[in-house]
Amino acid sequence: MQKTRSFSQKAEETRLKVPYRSSRVVDPVMNRRLVLAAIERVDSSKGILVTVMNYTGDIMQFGMAVEKAKARNSKLRVEMLVVGDDVGVPRSKAGKVGRRGIAGTVLVHKVTGAMSVAGYELEDVVRVGRLVSENLVSVGVSLDRVHVPGRPKEEDKEHALGGEEVELGMGIHNEPGSGRKIGQAAELPALVETMLQQLLDVNDEERAFLKQRADQMVLLVNNLGALSVLELGAAVAEVTDQLYKSYSIVPARVYAGTYMTSLDGPGFSVTLMNVVDTGIDKSVLQLLDEPSEAAGWTAPVKADTWTTQWKEDAKDASSSELVAEENFGDLSFDLDSGLKKLKSGLKAMIATEPEVTKFDTVVGDGDCGTTLKRGAEVIAALSAKPPSDVICLLSTIAATAEDSMDGTSGALYCIFLNALTQSFKIQSQTCKIVDVKFWSKALTHASDALAKYTPAQAGDRTVIDALAPFIQTLHRTGSVAEAASAGKAGAERTKDLKARLGRSVYVGNEDDWVGKIPDPGAWGLSKFFGGIASP
Repeated sequence: MQKTRSFSQKAEETRLKVPYRSSRVVDPVMNRRLVLAAIERVDSSKGILVTVMNYTGDIMQFGMAVEKAKARNSKLRVEMLVVGDDVGVPRSKAGKVGRRGIAGTVLVHKVTGAMSVAGYELEDVVRVGRLVSENLVSVGVSLDRVHVPGRPKEEDKEHALGGEEVELGMGIHNEPGSGRKIGQAAELPALVETMLQQLLDVNDEERAFLKQRADQMVLLVNNLGALSVLELGAAVAEVTDQLYKSYSIVPARVYAGTYMTSLDGPGFSVTLMNVVDTGIDKSVLQLLDEPSEAAGWTAPVKADTWTTQWKEDAKDASSSELVAEENFGDLSFDLDSGLKKLKSGLKAMIATEPEVTKFDTVVGDGDCGTTLKRGAEVIAALSAKPPSDVICLLSTIAATAEDSMDGTSGALYCIFLNALTQSFKIQSQTCKIVDVKFWSKALTHASDALAKYTPAQAGDRTVIDALAPFIQTLHRTGSVAEAASAGKAGAERTKDLKARLGRSVYVGNEDDWVGKIPDPGAWGLSKFFGGIASP
């Protein structure tokens, strides 16, 4: 433990908080010795390029190593490229120091590294690296400052951000940014909007480091260390969406990952790079696309992927509009009577929500009742402007259920309703009268389709315990009332059944609910059947 504390204390003393180039935190002397060791060990026949992020301490440490290497070997050719891409600090504050180097440096590394592997002359590598650096802009945002190992957490509280605050432009060494945002301005859409303005507004004299946008741009969204994959994905989606809608920019490459961290920094940075002419036989994109064995280098998403998605969004239409293109008006069916029965069933399903929720709170996750109610309410609203025929009605109900019902219940209903619609279409080719026999055959087809996706059968304590007897009785008797009674009896029987499928399998203390509580899904569906059977 003492060694760990000493190591952490040394990290605090040296203020090296960016474990991006190394897996260890080292002191300044060791830092320049490592740089010197690297210079002396690489193949130097064509020269060596040392790339440094624009921080005074880094430049000095790397510069010491470069000059010492030259002193040891007068024939050694070493060039140093300093990268500054951060727009978080305005020109008026940066002064002679210039822009800080942050995640955009990774793109410079990749381009110059690919050129080096390909055998280009040092002069060309330096020139292209500098060109890429000059066409980079980055800005970061974080929910809080990082915690430096070895520092008492109490010291962090002095500069910690509030629970609803974010800091815009925060540096990777815990340096303050351009300001803090709170409330609505701190929400992701507003944050991304501000970040893109700082990156792309050519009229902002303090931050217009890109005087003009190239025809193609590269986007890099970098995890500062503590974001989950889900959170990073949300940031990428918001950035690409706003780039397209507000700036008509479709990045030629989108890089998303953990490229340059700031210990446990709970934030991300956005980098944009102009794709410029390299003046050599390989383009910037070709150099970026060269394979890399670096563990932290993730494959990009190319423009075609994003544009395909946007094209789909542009031509997207609601499911009800799509199904309206087909006309099955020649089927003989009393639509008004059918809608009346449907509304009665939906009303009964909505009314039983508290009861179903109570049951599901004990034997499930408590959302079955609200899921059924939500779907029933949205479907019931269709009666205000119903489709022209029964097949369009079923198609619209299926699409509405898909949009409004989630979870396992939503999936079961959507599969069943879509299969029911398909059966109606198939039968309509040979039969034009929608009677009980027609319905029975369609319901059986839908039940068989559902069986492809779930092993549930009557007796497993699921919604099938109400559905199966309803369909079987309707087929045998032709009576909706008798079928509804059979469905209700099936739901009642689930009280005495042990769960074989679903979340109820994992619920303990069966003695508390076996014999008392029915399956929530079966109960809700049985109420719907009772509603459609009522006079």
